[in-house]
Amino acid sequence: MVTKQKLREQRHTVETLRQHSILKTEQTSQVNESIASSWQRSVSAAIPKERSAAPLLSLAQKQPSALDIALQYCGNDLKHVAEQSSMVIAVGDVGSTIIWTAASQQMRSAAERVHFVEGGQWGEEMVGTNALALSIKTRQSSCVFSNEHYMQSVQDWVCYAAPIIDPHSRQLLGVIDLSTTWTNHNSLGILAAERCASIIQTALQEQQRQQLYIRAFSIPQVLFNGKNLVLTPRQIEILSILALCPQGLNLETLHQALYGERKVSMGTLKAEMSQLRDVLGGMLGSRPYRLLAHVEADFLQAENALDSGYVSSALQLYTGVFLAKTESPFLCAWRDCLESRLSDAIFKAKETDMLLKHVARFPEAIDAVERLIELLPTDHPAHQSLIKYQQAEQ
Repeated sequence: MVTKQKLREQRHTVETLRQHSILKTEQTSQVNESIASSWQRSVSAAIPKERSAAPLLSLAQKQPSALDIALQYCGNDLKHVAEQSSMVIAVGDVGSTIIWTAASQQMRSAAERVHFVEGGQWGEEMVGTNALALSIKTRQSSCVFSNEHYMQSVQDWVCYAAPIIDPHSRQLLGVIDLSTTWTNHNSLGILAAERCASIIQTALQEQQRQQLYIRAFSIPQVLFNGKNLVLTPRQIEILSILALCPQGLNLETLHQALYGERKVSMGTLKAEMSQLRDVLGGMLGSRPYRLLAHVEADFLQAENALDSGYVSSALQLYTGVFLAKTESPFLCAWRDCLESRLSDAIFKAKETDMLLKHVARFPEAIDAVERLIELLPTDHPAHQSLIKYQQAEQ
């Protein structure tokens, strides 16, 4: 446990740095680099100075995610941790919106005052520097101490956060945050957050025993109960169509979605469905054809991220063209729609670091190149390189 005197000294040091608003290079060594970068982004976000609580979002109509379902398994364990440690525990989604909380009696009122509750939007662009948003941004565990927080109303807090990673897909699903008052700061706080993240990941693993996971960006792959299935490209297409149509499809509609006007018999499709039923151990229903297992897919996660306005998460999920070799008219139309939405989101984006990462992965992403040319100052090191690339593509 750090002594109270040391904590007071740390608060004083941070406050001195904050008085300068923008950190000088020689000062950044006195504060974590990720905190310093977050302060700069927070200043640029022009967050209202009078904001004392996070904006609230209604989650009433939200479709339950894998993370929501996992929390039903392990919620009581996390509540016990919160009560025993005099903390408030919050789980946020990939956009830093809180989807679940449990608070000790000591922290409940304080959490409610600042909207550290379900629906609270704790993205950096909303409330500035905080551990929950920082862990999402860096995909690493983080601690934000006292007045390292940007919003004044939580500068009496210390928060520890850890990312929640899907055990099978290795995708970022969200973040868990443990918060208490700064006088209770403990150097083991981050380890506690990581332990809570592992509790959720274990629950996810348990839940995924009857889960179908489809990867359709880049190299297609299907996992069932955590095991890789050996499937034909056509069977992966069928599963992708059914994942996009959870209400199910009859034989004729599925045939049209899969083959369009190609001359393929109904018997061929029936044989494909029979083979899939054997592989999935009865998790494929008929009349209509539908998937009975819990389904997760990288393309569904990307679509949900766009629906929620989480552009960065959608771009991170987009690791390659969706089923690049498919001839299914349904899947081709869906792919065109997704790529159009991604491009539109890119042209509206303001986060240059997000776009630079996307261009680093996909140099051919001309929409991101054009948007970066608009956003970056002309003296930025990447600006001239981007213009040369744009001219070469024209």
